[in-house]
Amino acid sequence: MDWLLKDLAVTVPRTRHIVLLSADGLCMAQWGADKDAADRLAAASSGLKSLAQSVAAEFPHSEGGVRMVVLEVDGGFFYLMAAAANSCLAVTADEGVDAGLMSRRMRDLVIRIGDHLASPPRAPEQAP
Repeated sequence: MDWLLKDLAVTVPRTRHIVLLSADGLCMAQWGADKDAADRLAAASSGLKSLAQSVAAEFPHSEGGVRMVVLEVDGGFFYLMAAAANSCLAVTADEGVDAGLMSRRMRDLVIRIGDHLASPPRAPEQAP
């Protein structure tokens, strides 16, 4: 899966890190970050998605679904997109990134390989 993430990074200049994470915040694949950084980004992304779902629930006729979260921070941007059932795609990028291009390429990646990105819920007997 990592090579698919690399394709996104090379086609969108200024991409720093990409992480595919499960709904419970586990890093399933990554590009551009060491394991510890990828795990931190996955955990933070899971928390942000949860917060965004709380906000989404405040909209009339919303079921609390979140499609995309974008944060602008000092030094760059953070993108979080729902990827498939129980998974998300998180990307960090430097200042100057083409935001439209990033959003389109993330969406294209999710559409192209969405079914392969699914993270099925763990059965009770599989839980630690």
